[in-house]
Amino acid sequence: MRIGLLTEGGYPYVSGDAGLWCDRLVRGLEQHEFDIYALSRSERQEDEGWVRLPPQVSRVRTAPLWMAEDDGVVLGRRARRRFAECFGELAAAVCAAPAVLDGSEAAGGADAAGGVEADRFGSALYGLAELARDEGGLVGALRSEGAVRALERACRAPGALRAARTARVPDLLSVAAHIERALRPLSLDWYEADGLGSVDLCHAAAGGEAALPGLLALHFAGVPLLVTEYGVQLRAHYLASSTVEESPAVRALLAAFHGALAAEVYRRAALITPGNTHARRWQERCGADRAKLRTVYPGMEAARFAEVGERTDGSGCADPDTLVWVGRVEPAKDLISLLHSFAEIRKEAPKTRLRIVGAPADGPEGALYLAHCKALAAQLFPDEAEGLHAVGDNPVSFEETGGPEVPSLAEAYASGAVVVLSSVVEGFPISLVEAMFCGRATVSTDVGAVVEVIGGTGLVVPPRNPRALAEACVALLRDPERRARLGAAARARALELFTVEQNIAAFHGIYLEIVSRSPVRRFVVDDAGDPLPFGVPAEAHVLGRWTEARLMATGRPRWAAGAPVRATAPLPAGEGA
Repeated sequence: MRIGLLTEGGYPYVSGDAGLWCDRLVRGLEQHEFDIYALSRSERQEDEGWVRLPPQVSRVRTAPLWMAEDDGVVLGRRARRRFAECFGELAAAVCAAPAVLDGSEAAGGADAAGGVEADRFGSALYGLAELARDEGGLVGALRSEGAVRALERACRAPGALRAARTARVPDLLSVAAHIERALRPLSLDWYEADGLGSVDLCHAAAGGEAALPGLLALHFAGVPLLVTEYGVQLRAHYLASSTVEESPAVRALLAAFHGALAAEVYRRAALITPGNTHARRWQERCGADRAKLRTVYPGMEAARFAEVGERTDGSGCADPDTLVWVGRVEPAKDLISLLHSFAEIRKEAPKTRLRIVGAPADGPEGALYLAHCKALAAQLFPDEAEGLHAVGDNPVSFEETGGPEVPSLAEAYASGAVVVLSSVVEGFPISLVEAMFCGRATVSTDVGAVVEVIGGTGLVVPPRNPRALAEACVALLRDPERRARLGAAARARALELFTVEQNIAAFHGIYLEIVSRSPVRRFVVDDAGDPLPFGVPAEAHVLGRWTEARLMATGRPRWAAGAPVRATAPLPAGEGA
């Protein structure tokens, strides 16, 4: 089977989202052939290069989403009229569609996703895609004054979003620029018969812009689309927009645009694979059909935690009086509440220590938050000494993996008796699963997919509640037998649900299910130009290449040119690649 793997800001680049998961998937499904279609997010990401690719990756095509040079395409009068109609319809659909989670105008967002406005948005989107194919690109048109004026007319039209009607010229320019960036994949040359039109299945590693090439491959060539979201793109947009100073009109319009794009992706996808029930609920709320959803947990490498997790003689715990927190230091992890909770813990268990292991998040915000946490720790816990002549020591330490005291993540988890997670926002809690692989008892806040991951093998408390967090930690510190039982149960659960092997097996079955239900309709012609009966054998969708027939997609759009491809003689048995 030939898979077109679609990524945005990740694989095959060294840095970015979902890179490790994609690499494990490609390496684990070595019986399939992969073509990688990647959108990069920054010049820095491109300069860092790619990871080492396995031999089953036959081709990599990339395009920068962070910049787009003017393609030099000048639309004629008829093409300008087509663009005005299509972009005007898209803008009208965005302005009329209620943002799924946007306050009072959110009601009915999920219902509207499958209704008239969703059809209107989709029709306009594919109209723009066909125009881009006919004319060679739409970069200049999407940046034109005509696009801004079309957006302004949609905002002023009756029935538009209340916030959109207040949009001023700077707001319209900002929204138009954002939409132009999101629609850059429309101008790519990835959708020819030798590109995405030649694969058996498109697998988007995220929603939003990453899935847009898959929508176009489905529209032009009938290639089925699988969408995997371990972090829901629409949710990520809402969280990001809450930290940016933008006008209500810009927030409302961008929320509506991303909501409409998400609804179209969910509507056209053959199957959708959320990474947990928390993501699944988001997808259903944003219009995904429940019948299309298949939960597939992220696969994590258990082997590197095996040595710690399999210790049964009690040596797996370096210090029974130590709490461990592991993760990326940022405000969403709420280390402030953790430090205040630790102050309560010290009142009940004065010998307890807290190890915070992790680097600050990228950017100045992460470093500033780490400095704030260190200052609070110094204030709450002045250096203590056992005697008059001993050196004082702070019970809270801030460390990073790779040093002499914490050479690896496994050693970090092994250094304490209880692993703590104090987040106020969380998707799939990776650090929690790692602690479970290590056989650690855990105390976590009830956010994201925490309860689903823990499944009764750890203690869960409300977020932003230092006292509840402290009581749960003290309960486990005082009961080593309970810690051991919970840790053993947690490791067994993690090995059953969250390994790389189960993830790969799940996607292998999903690939076969989609291709068997929605095969790409192609035909082969003989030397006379007539359809060749049985030119594509049933084995074409299983391991190996059984013929060397050149295939051509049916229902070619009007921009396709060239004569039908001729069939060649099949190879003798056993000579397929």
